Amino acid sequence: MTVMKDSIFATGSRKTASAKVWLAPGKGEVKINNQKAKEYLGRDDLVDVVLMPFKTTGLEGQYNIVCKVIGGGVASQAAAIALGTSRALVAKNEELRKTLKGAGLLKRDPREKERMKYGLAKRRKRFQWTKR
Repeated sequence: MTVMKDSIFATGSRKTASAKVWLAPGKGEVKINNQKAKEYLGRDDLVDVVLMPFKTTGLEGQYNIVCKVIGGGVASQAAAIALGTSRALVAKNEELRKTLKGAGLLKRDPREKERMKYGLAKRRKRFQWTKR
């Protein structure tokens, strides 16, 4: 993984996925775990999720993203990268905070899987009750 000296570092997380994100001035290339974004994520909508902070701020094609992602599925990883990218942009330019916060890109999504409870079939589903 090539990380330049003048890059900005931030982290993002979603469910069990966590992303370490480095932003550096460039042509807008995205590398996730040493692969191109489309190769790694496999879906165009997830690539759009990763690039959402740039689209909302109007900085498309000005920064390269290099990130290391572990845990979770590809959708969670894409959301974690978007959060890390948003935090890195705010670290670079504090004036972008209002725009990113208004779009909901600086908030970590708190939804996690609910734990299994004893005596139940699933998280909330109960076994069928019979009178006789």
